[in-house]
Amino acid sequence: MTRPYVLLSVAASLDGYIDDATSERLLLSNDEDFDRVDEVRAGVDAILVGANTIRADNPRLMVRSDERREKREADGRTATPIKVTITTSGDLDPNAKFFATGEVDKIVYTTDAATPGLTDRLAGSATVVGLGETVTPGAVLDDLAARGVQRLMVEGGGTIHTMFLTAGLADELHLVFAPFFVGDDNAPRFVNPGNFPQDPSHRMKLAETRQIGDCVLLRYLPR
Repeated sequence: MTRPYVLLSVAASLDGYIDDATSERLLLSNDEDFDRVDEVRAGVDAILVGANTIRADNPRLMVRSDERREKREADGRTATPIKVTITTSGDLDPNAKFFATGEVDKIVYTTDAATPGLTDRLAGSATVVGLGETVTPGAVLDDLAARGVQRLMVEGGGTIHTMFLTAGLADELHLVFAPFFVGDDNAPRFVNPGNFPQDPSHRMKLAETRQIGDCVLLRYLPR
């Protein structure tokens, strides 16, 4: 494979929402699943989230377990994977935890037009890469492959998941359902409308189901 293996990870309510419409972050998982996600993170080379996720959730995107960090370092890797984001507006705060935590490379993919201003804003905090008039997932994967990334974990949000799925660039999907409903049209969903290769005529393969406390994991492989 010339591009990285792409694993999409998401937790959603039973009605498909990944958050609610309040300013507080909605917890859709439980401690056991958070540990599972940490294990998956420890096994990849890079983690990608969209700029909206950085602004809304302010994630650290770090491997939490001391044992897993030590294992990565013993294997000659950084303690936590490379952090990656995509933005077209360039509206990113260099003080966000994404940039301020972790002795690891942070890469920001953006348009050529936004590159100069974003490079100045994030000087010393991240590497800014312009990918032309628009940012496509294929171009992102090509650049990551050139940097030695073999496994990429995509953690959302909905716009980013839609981008990779509609482009046919997802190799694995981890979908965790929380045992409740959100029921708010103003809240973000797992994916946005789009033309998905995984349509009723091209069903994904269900590779695993797993109960995780009061949640359930469905692991799908696109055919």
